[in-house]
Amino acid sequence: MNTEMELINQIEAYLRGEMPAEERRAFEQLRTEDPVLNAQVVAHLALMKELADYGKNLALKRQMNRIHQSMNIEAIRSSVIKEPAMVVVMWKKYRASIGIAASVAILAVFTTLFSVGVFNEKKADYNALRRVIEMDKRIDNITKSQNALLRDMKPHAPTIPAKYGGTGFALTTNGYVLTNYHVISGADSVYVQNTDGEAFKAKTVYSDKESDVAILKIVDSNFKNYNSLPYTFKKTSDLGEDVYTIGFSKDEPVIGSGILSSRNGYSGDTTAYQVSMPVNNGNSGGPLIDPRGNIIGIVKGKQDQIEGAAFAVKTDFILKAINDIPEDSLTSKLVINKKNALAGLNRPSQIKKIRDYIFMVKVY
Repeated sequence: MNTEMELINQIEAYLRGEMPAEERRAFEQLRTEDPVLNAQVVAHLALMKELADYGKNLALKRQMNRIHQSMNIEAIRSSVIKEPAMVVVMWKKYRASIGIAASVAILAVFTTLFSVGVFNEKKADYNALRRVIEMDKRIDNITKSQNALLRDMKPHAPTIPAKYGGTGFALTTNGYVLTNYHVISGADSVYVQNTDGEAFKAKTVYSDKESDVAILKIVDSNFKNYNSLPYTFKKTSDLGEDVYTIGFSKDEPVIGSGILSSRNGYSGDTTAYQVSMPVNNGNSGGPLIDPRGNIIGIVKGKQDQIEGAAFAVKTDFILKAINDIPEDSLTSKLVINKKNALAGLNRPSQIKKIRDYIFMVKVY
């Protein structure tokens, strides 16, 4: 029996035409006999197409940026009008600011000039003015078309439905993201999507099944590093303390609140807190936050037998996981923020600052 990864490699070899002829015939025969396998092949073909299209979009965006940067608009205009007449200079200088009133005044002046025959003498000047106007229109149209294309190229995850998902949040300013092990376990590929709907490819750099912690690294060139993070980690918290979380139990961030009800998790688990808080599918991996905006844990799930009871991995075990990451797994330095910028803010203000650092984790 092939493992899942071996099967994926086999499907990719088949789709890329890399299978020997005899093995390909056997695989096609197996597809006709096994509808589940056939569905996997179709889904993987769609995923490969999405990724290929995404790559083409990125390449086109870079090419358009290079073209745009290389354009010398002033040189283009000067090549059309070698020696601009005075009326052209005045028009270029005042067209953006004079508005309707100035337009009426210009019309009156033009009417006067026409009545005394100046247009016949200055015909070349007004032809030049007309060419400038037409050139400006063409440049504006090009710019509008480029902007429309760039808006359509917002980074996105594959459009095929994810197998499952959860929540994650920024661990550092340079693209490391914290989530649960069970959220990304068995993933072929992982994307993280911010609250603006922008999705970025990520890879797992560390995972620990026992503590249910996983650390991802965004490996997408479209991702821009943060200047700073507004929160930090707090190691100890008191029973009865108010807490809240932000998670993606649906396609937008959802706030849940409650209290810290036990220092131990399910069946005496010392790595976790118990929290009196309603959580839903998709909340896993979200931050557990105290009233001062410190992160004290990461939500890991709920207890089905106890209504409103949830569990969160303690900060101690998050920091231990960070220290346990092999150095050769890190593509850049992992530095934890030491400063809390949320302490003096009320909860709505804290949420406004935190939400930009929360991600929906999509697993394929």
